[in-house]
Order: sequence, then structure tokens, then C-alpha cells
Amino acid sequence: MDGPKFETLAIHAGAQPDPATGARATPIYQTTSFVFDDVDHAASLFGLQQFGNIYTRITNPTQAVLEERVAALEGGTASLVTASGHAAQLLVFQALMRPGEEFVASRKLYGGSINQFGHAFKSFDWNVKWADPFDPGSFEAQINDKTKAIFIESIANPGGVILDIEAIAEVAHRHKLPLIVDNTMATPYLCKPLEHGADIVVHSLTKFMGGHGNSMGGVIVDGGSFDWSADDRYPMLSEPRPEYNGIVLHETFGNFAFAIACRVLGMRDLGPVISPFNAFLILTGIETLPLRMQRHSDNALKVAEHLKAHDKVAWVSYAGLADDPGHDRMQKYCPKGAGAVFTFGLKGGYEAGVKFVEALELFSHLANIGDTRSLVIHPASTTHRQLADDQKTAAGAGPDVVRLSIGIEEVSDIIADLDQALAQA
Repeated sequence: MDGPKFETLAIHAGAQPDPATGARATPIYQTTSFVFDDVDHAASLFGLQQFGNIYTRITNPTQAVLEERVAALEGGTASLVTASGHAAQLLVFQALMRPGEEFVASRKLYGGSINQFGHAFKSFDWNVKWADPFDPGSFEAQINDKTKAIFIESIANPGGVILDIEAIAEVAHRHKLPLIVDNTMATPYLCKPLEHGADIVVHSLTKFMGGHGNSMGGVIVDGGSFDWSADDRYPMLSEPRPEYNGIVLHETFGNFAFAIACRVLGMRDLGPVISPFNAFLILTGIETLPLRMQRHSDNALKVAEHLKAHDKVAWVSYAGLADDPGHDRMQKYCPKGAGAVFTFGLKGGYEAGVKFVEALELFSHLANIGDTRSLVIHPASTTHRQLADDQKTAAGAGPDVVRLSIGIEEVSDIIADLDQALAQA
């Protein structure tokens, strides 16, 4: 018999009625620490000989339900929830990188990730090499003996373009490198990167997974597929850890060793932990993820089709459109829909973009995506403003670009608001 379907897992995975009270909803365990049975119990927890709760920075029952649910939805072996998507990326690279080492990343990424990789990571002497997301060979051309990973987004933010995950995974694995995929924009409802060769998946849970714009969170999902002991390139997983009496994490924990490393070496020492309350809110949001993502995608396709026919719109980039260059990749990787987020260009350029976003009424002008509400931003004047003009264009955030995150409102109301704003642009 096949296991539960996605819609059922979104509600039930990881959760049971509370054993102490019978509460059906997962309780918010708003506590910093947990009582040990005795000194031997404490020693076994601290020594990784037994799983259990010590301190909420490392484990917490509310967070544990969220971790099990996301791992189940993505098809991973284990996961670790974090304070934000950026925190998830920090812990992933902290487990992989040493000073002076490199990773290869797609040029089409969320502007904050471009900034994190290109600037903040330099403080650790972790160095990024940029590649053309539509040319797998460009990733290969950047690989050398210092390279430790490849990083892409399944659906790139802000452009909404869908990458050929399998082709890039083939490059990564040919060089014995893990492929990390940010699946924030697609969610596992639309795309499961692990099924297409990814080894690690990250999300900003702040976006579509939580879905209501009320809580920050991130997650790392371990695909369980990568051989961390194939050579000596990943010592945090393949060599004895002095913090834990010489335990070799990959040898001890097998196909969920990467998630363990991020927890007991990264989260333990760097500490970007999600609060139990935020974990509870995101859990609640995930229960409706399949319903919301389908409505997001259906609405977005109708809006994209309408804008494409509008005389003030120069172009629309949305993989759901039948004539979009990414439509074939959408059918392969995201057959249920191309998601909520896409970009379009106004014929009036930068000034028209600023006027347009200021004229919208139903849409909220803010730096977020993945809300139930429709959202808009002009990246060149906001999220990508810190980038040079050529970097903006390379990231899909040129001066004429407007990014929409289409909500789950009635689509005719969404279109009416766009039309009145376009009339004023």
C-alpha cells in the first residue's frame, strides 16, 4: 500500500495528539530547557547516544513536528528548522566550507542571497563563483579543487524562471559535489528537487510554506543521498568530532548525517534558532499549503495572460505561459503550476515602475512573497538597489522590472487593481 498523499502529509506528518493533555493541535512548547531523568540520561543526550530534548536552541518538540513534516513533504531523511532562510543557508555552508574554499551559484537568485554569498560570506573566506543558470556547462567551468557545492533555486526569485535541476545535478555529481536547491518559490507541492538529483534542499519558511506573512523561519532538508565519506573534502561529516568524543557523524548517522551536523555543530554553536511560536504558526500554515499553492498558481496564470495582452506592458516572464521559454521545464519540474511569483516589464521603464507600485490599492507594496495577499515590488528601487546595474539585470531585476506575488484573492479583483494602476503609470 502506498503511503499517505501530499495533502494528507501536509496536515498529519510528524504530529500526534499531545500525550500529556490530548490536545489535537501541536502545542507551543515555549520553554528554554528540559528536565533530565538522571545524570546518565543527560550524559547520553549530550553525547549523541540518545535522541531527546536538552535546550530549545538544539531541539524542541514544536520544532520537531515541523521538521518531520517538511522532511516528509520534500521526501528527505531529516530536516532542521532555523530562524530564517538566510540562517538555513549559513548553516549549510558552515557544514561544508573551510576558509579559502569556493562554491558555484546560479546568477539568478534572490537579491538577499546574492548579497549574502557575495559579501557576508567573504568574512568567513567562503567564495562564490557565478554561473549562467541556463547553461549547465557554465557551472562545470567554475569548478576546481576548492569547490565544495553547487547552489541554485528551483524557481528563481524574482524572475520566476525554472531551472533544469537534473542537468545541473549531473554536473555536480560528476565532480562529487552536493547540489543545494532553494525550493522556496516552488514548495514541495509544485516541485520536489530531491527527486531530480538535489542532495540538500533549503527554504525560507517565511514565504509560501507558512503562507500568511506572520512568521520568520527557514529549513534545511537532508536528501540522504550524498556520500560524505567518499573523500576527505567534508571533514565535519567524515572525520572524528572532538566535541563528541570522536564520533564520525556520517558513520554514526548515515543518510541523515548532514542534518545532524547542521544541528549539533552549526545550530548548537551559531544559534540561529526558530522560536517555538513561529514553528507553530508555520505548521498551521503548511496544513493548507496544497490548497494555497494551487490557487496561487491558477491566479498567477490568469494575471500573466492578462498582462501579456496589455498595451502598457512590454513583456511578461512567467513559465506557465505556453510560449514562455521556460514552459517545457515547467511541465517537467512543476506540472501542477508555475507558482505565484513572476516579473513583467513596463514600457515606461523605471519611472513607470515606481508610479505603478504606488498606485496599486489591493496589492501591498513590500519586500516579501508567499503571502495569501497579493504583493508587489519594484526590485530595482528596493530589494536589488544595492546591486550594480549590470548585477540587477543579470539577476532579472532591471529598471523596468516589476515583481508580483499573486495572492489567493478573487482573480478578477486582482486584475482590476492592476488595470487601474497601469492606467496611472
